[in-house]
Amino acid sequence: MRAFLALLAGLWATAATATEANTLSVQVNYLRVERPAPPTLSNLEPIPDDLGIAGAQLGLADNTTTGSFLGQTYALDVVSVPEGESPLEAARSALAASPYLVLDAPAEALTAIADMPEAQGALLFNATAEDNSLRSEGCRANLLHTAASLSMRSDALMQFFASRRWATLALVEGPRPEDAAFAAALRASATKFGLRIEAEKSWAFDADMRRNASAEVPLFTQELGEHDALLVADETHDFGRYIAFNTWLPRPVAGSEGLVPLAWSPVIEQWGAAQLQSRFTEAAGRPMASEDYAAWAAIRTLGEAVTRTGSADPATLRSYVLGDNFELAGFKGRPMSFRPWNGQLRQPIALAQPRALVASAPLEGFLHQVNELDTLGIDAPESACTAFGE
Repeated sequence: MRAFLALLAGLWATAATATEANTLSVQVNYLRVERPAPPTLSNLEPIPDDLGIAGAQLGLADNTTTGSFLGQTYALDVVSVPEGESPLEAARSALAASPYLVLDAPAEALTAIADMPEAQGALLFNATAEDNSLRSEGCRANLLHTAASLSMRSDALMQFFASRRWATLALVEGPRPEDAAFAAALRASATKFGLRIEAEKSWAFDADMRRNASAEVPLFTQELGEHDALLVADETHDFGRYIAFNTWLPRPVAGSEGLVPLAWSPVIEQWGAAQLQSRFTEAAGRPMASEDYAAWAAIRTLGEAVTRTGSADPATLRSYVLGDNFELAGFKGRPMSFRPWNGQLRQPIALAQPRALVASAPLEGFLHQVNELDTLGIDAPESACTAFGE
């Protein structure tokens, strides 16, 4: 018995020594480019200071839990670039410390960072920018996207309308570039799914709608004519909240307000999401937002790839992540993977109102020859991305 115990102790010591010798250390940097907050007509929903960062920290905790059994360690550093400053020097310093960079930055900054000589062997994750161009003609081979694109969100909404046979739509577009980009995505998705936007208006009010909405909005929407649903493109959530229940015709409101297509929402409770929500709320003291989810998914993608490959080499991890064997359990009811033609994370899109999940796209009946998630966003035949060699 003593000999057996001694042998067992020896084997344990040998395994422990081997684990220490083969420990993989993965350093990730989170780079946030500070942007000016847009003026809004309401201060009911302030932007959290740790938006995105809290999601990355939860992803780090999840990776650490798994890695502790496998001889893997993970670390996360957060760098903020002050408003108006170039992010390139901060990105250069971050890339000198690690080839893994999660980015919260506008599209032009993402492209500039991805084009840096120091980034050519790195693996970058876009956690916030929804621009379709980053997944199409402006794609970069070293830049993957865990943030859902505008076209993924707008396609999800149009699938819902098509399933309800709400074929005639109207659109109110806000004055900011973000509003124009989302409005363009809505128009393209309506055409894609055989729907019609029959009337459009631009929001031109700068008055306090908290006092005037009941008088101004009915007259404003009267000119839109007959429609099944009213789309609102107000991505800074400035005026859209004052449109619902004030329209000339009694119609549902969707888009940036009302029924909203989101990568993540606090109202998602199925598929184990409630457990993820509760862990996030306990750590951050607030509900999880789409930006947090995308940052969490980026960190978890790295953790899953390191676990499956046993490597911390960026080229090895990129090859695995873009391959057929990669799957990320994202608590949204379907295994998620990356599109090999543009680096976009395939994922369901929630169609949510403030207090409930209405549907999850892709909806039943919208089929695809390879993966039904590819009915959302830029599919391979539509892609103008050439950097991935697909």
